[in-house]
Amino acid sequence: MEKIRVVIVDDHPIFREGLVSILSTEPDVEIVGQGVTSEEAVELAREHLPDVIMLDISIPGEGGIRAAEIIAASFPVIKIIMLTGSDEEDNVIAALKAGAHAYILKGVAARELNKILHTVHAGEGYVSPSLAANLLSEMTSSHKERHISQNGFEELTERERQILELIAVGTSNKEIGQKLYLTEKTIKHYVTNILQKLHVRNRVQAALLAQEKTRPKMGSPKIER
Repeated sequence: MEKIRVVIVDDHPIFREGLVSILSTEPDVEIVGQGVTSEEAVELAREHLPDVIMLDISIPGEGGIRAAEIIAASFPVIKIIMLTGSDEEDNVIAALKAGAHAYILKGVAARELNKILHTVHAGEGYVSPSLAANLLSEMTSSHKERHISQNGFEELTERERQILELIAVGTSNKEIGQKLYLTEKTIKHYVTNILQKLHVRNRVQAALLAQEKTRPKMGSPKIER
């Protein structure tokens, strides 16, 4: 059995050790490293090249988001899970933009955490349902905003809809360009138009809005990375 190799970085020893204890009971999970600071997170990523690294946002040094950004850029093969106590929308968006594949709030049940770990390892993304709901709520907090957003979908060209579908599953501008045989600069131009037409601030919100429209009855919102 090929094991999922995991690194955990958190500056709270009791929580970190508890997490190690929980995940170590899984027969297909191996904890290959533990750290405390953002610098250690990057070094552990470089040394072990784990399948998954779990980071807290508030780790000492430059913080978990910066660590995620460096790891995502330097070691794109590593899946990044932010496991933190912060439910601030700005932190959620910043973490996902930095390259995190999942954003989970501490307090998640052990069984659910293990399920999410395997989901992320399989290539999917995840955002705690309450956080995803809050992001959607802010974007569509009034009937007027919802009306504008829905009209925005109608204004999208066929090419823009195609690009939005790729954004919704976490495809980068470079990857979209490769799929559609367009330059990355052209894709950026399309993305700017899409955000303006949907009246959203960034591609994370555009992805959530697209998922709401295409899967309105979805129980646990996910974001593919």
